[in-house]
Amino acid sequence: MSDPFAFLPPGGRTGAEIRAHDWSATALGPPELWPPALRSALSLMLACPTAMFLAWGPDLLCFYNDAYRPILGYRLPTSLGRPFRTVWASIWDEIEPLVAATLAGESQVLTDRMLDLSREGLPEQSWWSFTYSPVRDDAGRIAGLLCVTAETTARVLGEARLRESEDHFRHTVELNPQVPWTCDPDGNVTSYSNRWLDLTGQAPGEPLGAGWMRALHPDDLAPTQAVFAASLASGEPVDVDYRIRVAASGTYRWMRARAYPRRDAGGTIIRWYGVVEDIHDRRRAEERLREVNAVLERRVAEALAQRKLWADVFETTDALVAALDAEYRVLALNRAYAEEFESLYGVRPRIGDDLLALLAPWPEHQAATRAIWGRALAGADFTVVEAFGDPAVRRASYELTYTSLRDAEGRRIGAFQYATDVTERLHEQEQLRQAEDALRQSQKMEAVGQLTGGVAHDFNNLLTIIRSSVEFLRRPELPEVRKARYLDAVSDTVDRAAKLTGQLLAFARRQALKPEIFDAGARLQAIAEMLDQIMGARIRVAAALPEAPCFVRADASQFETALVNMAVNARDAMAGEGHLTLRLTGGQALPAIRGHAANAGPFAAVSVSDTGSGIAEADLARIFEPFFTTKEVGKGTGLGLSQVIGFAKQSGGDVAVASRPGETTFTLYLPQAEAPRAVAGPAAPASAPAGPGRGLCVLVVEDNLEVGRFCTQILEDLGHRPVWAHNAEAALAELAREGDGGAARFDAVFSDVVMPGMGGIALARRLRASRPDLPVVLTSGYSHVLAQDDAHGFELVRKPYSAEELAQIFETLTARRHEAD
Repeated sequence: MSDPFAFLPPGGRTGAEIRAHDWSATALGPPELWPPALRSALSLMLACPTAMFLAWGPDLLCFYNDAYRPILGYRLPTSLGRPFRTVWASIWDEIEPLVAATLAGESQVLTDRMLDLSREGLPEQSWWSFTYSPVRDDAGRIAGLLCVTAETTARVLGEARLRESEDHFRHTVELNPQVPWTCDPDGNVTSYSNRWLDLTGQAPGEPLGAGWMRALHPDDLAPTQAVFAASLASGEPVDVDYRIRVAASGTYRWMRARAYPRRDAGGTIIRWYGVVEDIHDRRRAEERLREVNAVLERRVAEALAQRKLWADVFETTDALVAALDAEYRVLALNRAYAEEFESLYGVRPRIGDDLLALLAPWPEHQAATRAIWGRALAGADFTVVEAFGDPAVRRASYELTYTSLRDAEGRRIGAFQYATDVTERLHEQEQLRQAEDALRQSQKMEAVGQLTGGVAHDFNNLLTIIRSSVEFLRRPELPEVRKARYLDAVSDTVDRAAKLTGQLLAFARRQALKPEIFDAGARLQAIAEMLDQIMGARIRVAAALPEAPCFVRADASQFETALVNMAVNARDAMAGEGHLTLRLTGGQALPAIRGHAANAGPFAAVSVSDTGSGIAEADLARIFEPFFTTKEVGKGTGLGLSQVIGFAKQSGGDVAVASRPGETTFTLYLPQAEAPRAVAGPAAPASAPAGPGRGLCVLVVEDNLEVGRFCTQILEDLGHRPVWAHNAEAALAELAREGDGGAARFDAVFSDVVMPGMGGIALARRLRASRPDLPVVLTSGYSHVLAQDDAHGFELVRKPYSAEELAQIFETLTARRHEAD
């Protein structure tokens, strides 16, 4: 004989009572005649752990689940199968409007509603949160209502008691605070209770000024400072919560700080009076109440929306959704998954199919599916991108996300897949990558072309001046005034050519630096004043310098060039309007920049800040690359910042950059140096020849014939006695001829750096070891050794040099020789 109540879940007291109840005398009749909609609603309700009741039919006959039984109280024995109005006659006047609205098709949600349920036959006040939802029969007509309810009496009464406690605390403790304190109109604490020292463990006097903030939790420091600053500015009372570290326990507790201003007769604030009170327990109670309420609301929402959510998401999404059990059998799949699988393999999967068996004709695909699903069925949650499909039919790439599938008890029963077709996206990304590579290469080549063309243009201009001037100087009838003019033009043009060569070496990070110790603050101030004159009226330039001098050891010329390059970039970023700030800070540590190790220093930090548009996140990693630029074609070649970082690295420092819209800061770190020793005064100019008896015997070491002849001629004209050696080995041979016992023949050595065989630096080091009393002066147009370091402690004259430069340096050596005599 079949069970008429087979639709009821097993177990439960209410289910047993439904089975035992005589329904033939009710409007519903025998259970064999009950409609499927009623059977389904009863099955869902009895299986739910949340308190619910169901009122069905014209008489709204009452059903409920086990969780609802305690709510009925003394009504429980007579409630099952009776009209809902009769069961709750005591509160019918209050709930009848809700019932009527629900039966009209409007769901009702009420929170913290006070009802007198009289569950034990005596009047009682209780509070409830519940939802009334219409229930439809098999034809879609409203046949009753379902109520999901939860009692909130404990929370409501708890909140009331909490409010009462806070009100009592406010009235009884406000005039007797735990930790009183005062501060001046600027917010500096001037007095406090010793209770603060007991709580925080701070030393006497430490809380004064802003020292009390050291006891705050690091996360609360900035918000607390913001509240105090706002109150000090507006004069409104201070009211802020923060955590302090309690010395006795080592833990943090919540405190509330309040303060009111005291004003003089004119309304000016002369002092603030405040108190600090412990509110830790109250904050924790409020958090627990919020958590309990959130859990309750979530459970109710999940119970009502779970079924609808699954149906909507599972079937309407374009994603491929499927679930397999541990044996690779299909537990669930949506239409999108089935259609996509069929398009790839020509077979449509159904619930219960063995997925691996479907892929048997394609062993490679079967193995790939087994591997990826096997990982998910083993409990791993992951996301991968893989390609699937028969190449003869269709093959596509997918982004697949796998998660474990568990039952109500938490046991793993399978795995869940969520996949999207990314074939087109991957194709577009590859095309974009290729296009970007081509664009970057094109931009680099364009920048190289711009640089080459610019250099050729400038050098041709310079050569034009020199060539034209030389042609005029060859004319015997040329007046002395015009001859002097052409000679000046040639000299100036050579200087400009040397400067252009230096710019090219700076771009290549191969410039020969000439380090010296100088006051970075003085140079920074001079640069700021210069920039203020040329930046335009709409850009405000400001310099922030320390009071004491800050010395660095670097190439002063390259230092100024780096500042100008950073300032020009800042000007372009601000589109001609904004604020440019140059700042110097000494005694800094070099932070870890772009993966390089930090250095304790000390370093001088020179920062250039602007209020421009900022640098895109994707460009930050590339801004120092040679040729990289975000400017329009013709507006820049990307060499400025390359010079900055090249100079910084060669000087033993680095460059950091931080950027966001409206604020970009470049910080140049250079090794800080001690102040230079005081000198007697500037050296006298050495433009005149050495004169009789004052000349030096100079060993000139130069492998270039033209330069060697020219150099020896200059030295002879300056009154010195040059001896020319064509390489370092010949120079050593000349020095060896001096003999061991006779007087020294040479007073100085003037050597080129780059020569075949032994170079000039190696020669100088050898002479430093064997003849420490013999001065060595080096000269070079470019040397990779000098680019990696400086002149290694020797005097350096850069090519192209002038007769005046040689005169000055050898005049200095002559003066030193006479002082020694």
